[in-house]
Amino acid sequence: MEWKADIPRWKQMYEVIEERIADGTYAPGGRLPSVVDLCAEFGVAQMTARRVLQELRGAGLAYMEPGIGTSVTPLPKPEA
Repeated sequence: MEWKADIPRWKQMYEVIEERIADGTYAPGGRLPSVVDLCAEFGVAQMTARRVLQELRGAGLAYMEPGIGTSVTPLPKPEA
């Protein structure tokens, strides 16, 4: 990935993962890559990868399952 100098790396990573969630690469209810996997893919420090996952959780796009990892928030069930 080519980094844009004027945008923080965590923000650029966030946007990539947000896009992957939107296009179904990471399905609702499915797991997101681990911190270690994100570090390997994007070439960033663990602190940066953790920040991205925290921001995704803060935006309601993901949730943490202790002992399992971070998963994409399921789509809301349609009202009948």
